[in-house]
Amino acid sequence: MADAVGPTLYTAFGLSIRSELRLTELPQTIGKTGAADVEIELGDLSAAWRTYGDPDDYYAYLDGQFLFHVPDVAIYSIRGGKHIVVSPFAGAEEQSLRVYLLGTCMGAILMQRRTLPLHGSAVVIDGQAYAFVGESGAGKSTLAAAFRNRGYRLLSDDVIAVTVGADGNTPIVIPAYPQQKLWQASIDQLGMESDAYRRLYLSKFAIPVDSGFANEAVPLAGVFELTKTEGAKVELSDYQGLERLAILRMHTYRDFLIPHLAGEDWHFSTVAGMASRVGMYRLRRPTAGFSAHELVDRVLRTVLEDKKAMNG
Repeated sequence: MADAVGPTLYTAFGLSIRSELRLTELPQTIGKTGAADVEIELGDLSAAWRTYGDPDDYYAYLDGQFLFHVPDVAIYSIRGGKHIVVSPFAGAEEQSLRVYLLGTCMGAILMQRRTLPLHGSAVVIDGQAYAFVGESGAGKSTLAAAFRNRGYRLLSDDVIAVTVGADGNTPIVIPAYPQQKLWQASIDQLGMESDAYRRLYLSKFAIPVDSGFANEAVPLAGVFELTKTEGAKVELSDYQGLERLAILRMHTYRDFLIPHLAGEDWHFSTVAGMASRVGMYRLRRPTAGFSAHELVDRVLRTVLEDKKAMNG
């Protein structure tokens, strides 16, 4: 059950976050005073959900406010890109509260703040960010973990925050927080030991990322959509033209929130600008077998080829 603690200041997605709930996944900020970018507090949202919620749905939209109902866990209110209220149900575990708080709730906060959230993982290669997007189960986190095992730094897992640089054009990936989530099968295939990690649910584990985490925002250079193929080989192809817009729309985190929280015009102009400035590829992995190491090699080869082509 969640207990309120003295408000503690954390950092994630480039935001200072003051929370009454313990957010053990996030680095604490020491010595900073003043207003936080985001305030998280406990409250009672039961009356609001009875008034505005639908018993057959998980979401409700008010003017400037988004209600999110997770049975047996909590009701969340996300408002104005600045405030989150958590109303836990009796018996809810803090770990479960944090899963939705750091996922859907933070994705909504980013969207309200006009920062594009993509669904995937991102790593740093030669000083630039590369994002791996795809459907659930595509292998995004596993691929990012394979990159980490080779010494590349992690920027984000699950929610990738993309903003625009000071020049008004360059897409920039903002670091999330130093943790990955991996299934037991991926842990085994990567030669890791699950006994060393905290179980989140079922056979998925929280993997702390300390020295391998990138703390600074990095320009986005490429987006790889990870999909599956019945073939036996890894396949890579370029996305061109309007395909790029469709892929970025499809893999926006909780894309159904776009018209309610940010607006279609903002989203279209954001992804159109991004699509014209980054490389975009479809990376297909065989359904059978474990191909993460081969995928890493293919991505690195593509990055090198692109840099050679840019340099003449």
